[in-house]
Amino acid sequence: MRNTLGQVSRRSFLVSTAATGLVAGSGLAVPFYARSADRPTFTHGVQSGDVDMSSGMIWTRVDRPSRIMMEYSTTESFKNPVRLAPMDALAETDFAVKRLLADLPSDQDIFYRFVAADLAHINSVSEPITGRFRTAPASRRSVRFVWSGDTAGQGWGIDETGMKTYATMARHQPDFFIHSGDTIYADGPMKDEVAFKDGTTWKNTVLIDEKRKVAETLDEYRAQWKYNMMDRHVRELSAVCPTFYQWDDHEVVNNWSSSKNLMADDRYKEKSVSLLTARAARAFHEMSPIRYTPAEPGRVYRKIAYGPLVDVFFLDMRSYRGSNHDGMETEQTPESRILGEQQVAWLKQELSASKATWKIIAADMPLGVIVWDDFANRKGTEAVAQGDNGAPKGRELEIADLLRFIKTAGIYNTVWLTADVHYTAAHYYNPDKAKFQDFEPFWEFISGPLHAGTFGPNDLDMTFGPELKFIKAPTAEQGQNLPPSAGLQFFGLVDVDGQTEQLTVRLMDRDDVELYKVTLDPVRRA
Repeated sequence: MRNTLGQVSRRSFLVSTAATGLVAGSGLAVPFYARSADRPTFTHGVQSGDVDMSSGMIWTRVDRPSRIMMEYSTTESFKNPVRLAPMDALAETDFAVKRLLADLPSDQDIFYRFVAADLAHINSVSEPITGRFRTAPASRRSVRFVWSGDTAGQGWGIDETGMKTYATMARHQPDFFIHSGDTIYADGPMKDEVAFKDGTTWKNTVLIDEKRKVAETLDEYRAQWKYNMMDRHVRELSAVCPTFYQWDDHEVVNNWSSSKNLMADDRYKEKSVSLLTARAARAFHEMSPIRYTPAEPGRVYRKIAYGPLVDVFFLDMRSYRGSNHDGMETEQTPESRILGEQQVAWLKQELSASKATWKIIAADMPLGVIVWDDFANRKGTEAVAQGDNGAPKGRELEIADLLRFIKTAGIYNTVWLTADVHYTAAHYYNPDKAKFQDFEPFWEFISGPLHAGTFGPNDLDMTFGPELKFIKAPTAEQGQNLPPSAGLQFFGLVDVDGQTEQLTVRLMDRDDVELYKVTLDPVRRA
């Protein structure tokens, strides 16, 4: 049982809030919390994120300038709530607000509630909207979480079924959900219908004008996020499960780096990738419950300590990379980096300081999978692997240095989780099979897409010796860019046992079929 005596199940919470009108809505194309036009409306549900033992972010959005009253409680009835100072939702943030709830008790259900008052007519008040999350434990209890990536990509939007993988993940009642990047597809215009060769049709039953073109303006980037939240499965998971976000390329434009050139792309009137990145980053932070770092307002890399058993280290493999190029340098240079000098120093320090049993490294791209910048001509490095199966070069140099440090510093129980390549796989990195051998063996698990085209499989580069333990990807007969209706949509399910401290990873499909399972025993410090 996932819920101990006295805990409120996520399912019962959804049922109870729906009964009081807090989680309602009939149909995907209408606003989720639609009420009288004379009162403010919460337009896209609620979100929580970056939850640890004593704090967590909460988020919501309204349809007009409003004063947002907030309160939280440790009981569903909101008996003796903590009332917070109100915040104003203004056009400058597209009427979205988020706040850090601090000084919370550990391992506790937290129920939070928003009410909006129209700033133009202050006595015009919305109906309340409610969400919940559970803080991380201070003691050793079992932890469950899910991860995946790639939402609403390759033209596959919200159909009549909706984004089903989100509903499947919710049934497992995870403590949190890691969205491993490609949270939106700002560069993937959608059509109302897509015809298949067999005469059937995919219908995007929910579509907005901003999804019919590539995103260029700040409002268009914001709309990419709002579109995903029009899906009922996305909203329902967000209402009961914290999401820990990181980003990759499609939040801006495909395969972006400083070398990205849009001059020949007629879809874009705005050709500056730097300007598009700035707008995309602002929308990312406005529309998600990621923690805001005032000194570095665009920062995505961070650590979330989820009790004594789990630390999660979120990497940003996009913002600090050198340009996408052939990447065959044999010496470390700024151009050969993918994490950047400061992020690597931060990661080494945080890994060394971690007391958690398991160190989960959430990467937005895989280490040994070859991902070409120019796929058709098999040129340019988009991820880490250089594709030559040799000694570390280019971006592999930074990863080799990191893996050597982890071994030398005696850091145990690192597990890498990622998405990006639109199929699911399990890799065991074995130094005995590698060209670079100065590291301890570790696992990397790939899962995705959540709701996007399915591709692959990609080739592996043997620089770090990845052994393919499992893969599920399209066959040659099936082809590429399979729609979600083909069923090849994937997520990963992780359980850490509070007594044995074993970590079990399951690779799942959207129909909740277990495809692969492995249980890892923790290595104890000497």
